[in-house]
Parts: sequence; structure tokens; C-alpha cells
Amino acid sequence: METRKLHEGEYRFMDLIWRMEPVNSTVLAKAALAELGWKKSTSYTVLRKLKDRGFVGGEGAVVQSLISRSQVQQEESREIVEKSFGGSLPAFVTAFLKDRKLSKEEAQELRRMIEEASE
Repeated sequence: METRKLHEGEYRFMDLIWRMEPVNSTVLAKAALAELGWKKSTSYTVLRKLKDRGFVGGEGAVVQSLISRSQVQQEESREIVEKSFGGSLPAFVTAFLKDRKLSKEEAQELRRMIEEASE
């Protein structure tokens, strides 16, 4: 499977696309100028790279994502757990929660997710 990793700037640009899609490329470039401070040429360069890598597509000047935000997040999360914690989800959760307290709602939601995943 092709890597679905985005660099920080690409992720911020994709965030605009996910929020605005389908979006005209000129409107997208204006939004990137307003939110990211990017020149039009930068937006079009990044857009071309994302299209070449299969993240976005579209007809004419209309841009649409070909991969969802959750797919990117899922792959990046797996990579972090694998790279930094030897693939151990419990080690990741332990490190994440070390100096943090969960609200009652967060704890209930995590319990629900664990139960669903273990069925």
C-alpha cells in the first residue's frame, strides 16, 4: 500500500481541502493565502505534488480529496506506534497518559473502544 504520510505543510493544506471540498483551485489558493500565508504559486506547487501522490484529484479546476483525514491519521498513528513503541499499543497509551488525567467521559469512551476492538 502506498504511504499516506503528509508533511506538516501538506497536512495543513489538506485540512483546507477537507474542510472546503469540492473546491475551486483559485478559491483554495486564496484560502491558503489567508490561513497559511502561502503565495498562489506555493499552493499550486503543493497541489500538484498532492495530486501526483494520489491525495487529491478532480475535474477541471475543482479539487477533491481522494483520501480521507481519518485514513491519513490512522496510517500516521500506526507508524508512530510502530516506530517509537515497537508496535506496542499499551506502551504508547502508557506514555501518552503518564502525566495526564482523563475525564470520566474520556475514560468511558476509551473503555467502549477497547471493548469494540476486542470483540
